[in-house]
Amino acid sequence: MIRVLLADDEAMIRAGVSAILAAGGDFEVVAEAADGRDAVSLAHAHRPDVALLDIRMPRLDGLAAAEEIVRGVPGTAVAMLTTFSEDAYVARALAGGATGFLLKSGDPHELMAGVRAVADGAAFLSPKVARHVIDGFGAQRLGREAAARARVATLTPREREVLGLVGAGLSNPEIAHRLHLVEGTVKAYVSAVLDRLEVRNRVQAAIVAYEAGLV
Repeated sequence: MIRVLLADDEAMIRAGVSAILAAGGDFEVVAEAADGRDAVSLAHAHRPDVALLDIRMPRLDGLAAAEEIVRGVPGTAVAMLTTFSEDAYVARALAGGATGFLLKSGDPHELMAGVRAVADGAAFLSPKVARHVIDGFGAQRLGREAAARARVATLTPREREVLGLVGAGLSNPEIAHRLHLVEGTVKAYVSAVLDRLEVRNRVQAAIVAYEAGLV
C-alpha cells in the first residue's frame, strides 16, 4: 500500500481525492490536513510515502510546506495538487523539491498514476503542466542547452545513460530492468548523478537531461 498524506483546505476536495485513491486499491490515506502547518506536522508524525499538497492553504501555503517536508522528512515524496498551472507555481514547486505536479481538473487515473510514480521514486507532471515547463525553456534554450551539455560531460557514460532514463520518467526498478542491473546499483548511480550535477531531486535532473538532449 502507498501511504498518502492529503492536505487541502477544502473538505470536499479532500473527500473527493480520498475517494479516487480508495478506488485505486493500493493507496491508504493515513492523514488529512486543512492547512500547510498541520501538513508538515502530520508528515513528521506519519512518515507517509507521498505528501499530496494543495498550493493555496492557510497558515502555511503548500509550496512552503513542500519545502519543509522535503528538508525534514526525506523519505516522503511530495506532489502538488492544484487548480493552477502558472509557470511561477511550477518553478517554485520543482525548485523546492516536489517531484509531482497534478491538476485537480485532471483525470482521476492521471491522479493515481502520478501518486504511484512519485511514490516509486520517479517524477510526474500532468501533461498540461509539462507543456508549461517545456515552453518555458524556449526563450533561453540555446544557452541552457550549452550549459546542460557541459554539466553532463562530467558524467561517466553509464551515468549519462542513467540520467537519460531518469529524464524519460523511468523509476529505479524500470531502469534496473532496462540496463540489466540490480536496483541497488541503480540507486547508487542516481545518487551520484544528482551529486555531480548539483541538483536536489530527479525532476531537476530530468530537466538537465532534457536540455542536454539526452531525452
